[in-house]
Amino acid sequence: MNLTNDTYLELKNIVAQFNISGEILSIEKFGSGHINDTFRVSLYDSETLYLLQKINHHIFPDIDGLMQNIHLVTSHLKSILKGKVEDVDKHTLSIILCIDGKRYYKDVLGQYWRVFILLDNVKSYDIVETYQQAYSGGCAFGEFQKQLSTLDANQIIEVLPNFHNIDFRLDNLSKAIEANKANRLSEVSDLLAYIDSRKDRMRTVLLMAKNGDLPLRITHNDTKFNNVLLDQHDNVQCVIDLDTVMPGYVAYDFGDAIRTIINSSAEDEKDLSKIVLNVPLYQAYTEGYLKEACDFLTEKEIESLFYGVLLLPFMQAVRFLTDYIDGDLYYKIHYLDHNLVRTRAQIKLVQELEANEDLLKGILYKSLSHVN
Repeated sequence: MNLTNDTYLELKNIVAQFNISGEILSIEKFGSGHINDTFRVSLYDSETLYLLQKINHHIFPDIDGLMQNIHLVTSHLKSILKGKVEDVDKHTLSIILCIDGKRYYKDVLGQYWRVFILLDNVKSYDIVETYQQAYSGGCAFGEFQKQLSTLDANQIIEVLPNFHNIDFRLDNLSKAIEANKANRLSEVSDLLAYIDSRKDRMRTVLLMAKNGDLPLRITHNDTKFNNVLLDQHDNVQCVIDLDTVMPGYVAYDFGDAIRTIINSSAEDEKDLSKIVLNVPLYQAYTEGYLKEACDFLTEKEIESLFYGVLLLPFMQAVRFLTDYIDGDLYYKIHYLDHNLVRTRAQIKLVQELEANEDLLKGILYKSLSHVN
């Protein structure tokens, strides 16, 4: 989509607030993200490209904390990568400071902007299709967690409190049930009964953490596959979209990645018979993940991984159902019962995972034995 002349001039003025030297050649809309507005900036006589983003401060109100997190994480990654790779800046994000030394710029309208170096000659996939892609995705997030395991998680701010806290999500569901804003409870009694029957088991990771069995780590918290950049041979180059990096437990990242990889159908598939497990892709991701992560994971953390696989689609079902009962206030919908369809699809995925529990656990521990 082409920018209007007024928008172009506005963005050009914003870019001028950052430490970027050179005359702007072009500013173009970039990417398909739903949270931040993103633009690609190129200069005359420079091979370096830049990523200009307007930060969604309604979702991330603590801009200082958000950018401090990214600074701490990227600085730590660079210190580890230095001497191991030829060009460190190609393997993690690089923040471009403002001319006043800040990590973001606040414009006259109260909007917040930041700039990164844009990594080129890389590719990403919205949908995982091959063993190599899934394996590389596992390697990417396993290595990411391993590298950050030596950074104190208490230094990282929780920019989205309770993001993967199942007790918090179930409490929100209870509040929605009590309020019954859209008068929809009669339609979802079967779903509520299922959630109630599974909720104790789905608290396993949380209970392990409360019992002190799981160390607090720095986790990505949005491990969908298009947050991994691969080189031209589908090998790992970089993990991106660090906005949700927070203290957490490794099972959350593992479970969320598997949720998006193992489902052969769309997140909002109406025909539940089409929701079957893509076990080869699960195996590939698991092998890649454990190849990198086994060096630092504790025995209890490894035990928690499968519970994360069950938890994340279950939690997503709880969130979709909560929004449906509330009257579709949070998630964008494309038809009246879209959130209901999403809920049923996620629950069917949980049922498939539980039905194949022995198989999936067997693959996990077999993958672990191969790398030990």
